[in-house]
Amino acid sequence: MERLTLLGLPLDPVDMGEALRRIGGFLEEERTHQVVTLNPEIAVRAQEDQALREAVLEAELITPDGVGILWAVRRLHGVRLPERVTGVDLTLALFRRFPGLRVYLLGGKPGVAERAAREAERLGAKVVGLHHGYFREEAPIVEAIQRAAPDLLLVGMGERQETFIHRNKARLRAKVAMGVGGTLDVLAGEAKRPPLWAQRLGLEWLLRVGTDPKRWRRAPRLLRFAYMVLKEGR
Repeated sequence: MERLTLLGLPLDPVDMGEALRRIGGFLEEERTHQVVTLNPEIAVRAQEDQALREAVLEAELITPDGVGILWAVRRLHGVRLPERVTGVDLTLALFRRFPGLRVYLLGGKPGVAERAAREAERLGAKVVGLHHGYFREEAPIVEAIQRAAPDLLLVGMGERQETFIHRNKARLRAKVAMGVGGTLDVLAGEAKRPPLWAQRLGLEWLLRVGTDPKRWRRAPRLLRFAYMVLKEGR
């Protein structure tokens, strides 16, 4: 299926199997390919953040991350996508599909990337570099990634991750670079994923927002996303 457009942004209507197939192709090429897991928050922020918008527009793969995206595609395009392809699920699937994948981990608080690296290697990846996300000077980080030349760069830096990848894309020497949100925290054991029943129902975001006061500020974006979709679908 060809790319769809959602609130002015591109979206690849892929399931996990197709996402893995496409990334497998990226891994055979030398240039850097950016993967964006599009969720309602990114879609809303990209309406006003031009740098983020350009990052999404120029990404080689944009997957549907979140039940809100599935709902919006069904409402606006009449297409029922088979499943979410989230950052954490895609990361774990890549480790399983490509044993020995050379990975660089960037993000989290100091110490998180180190613990995430141990879990990534237990799952079959080969970690070739890591750094926390609390840095001031960007150039040394980019140079370290260049030297490592990983197959896969995982960036868990919240709202900065997509634009960091896009801004430095030509210099990273990573075959695939993907913003993964809190995935490093999950790998490190800092954050636990909601129960399996909540994952299957697509209610992870609701449980996370409800149980973490720091996430409450994100709720207005979810409401705005729903409003934008309903308005466009009139």
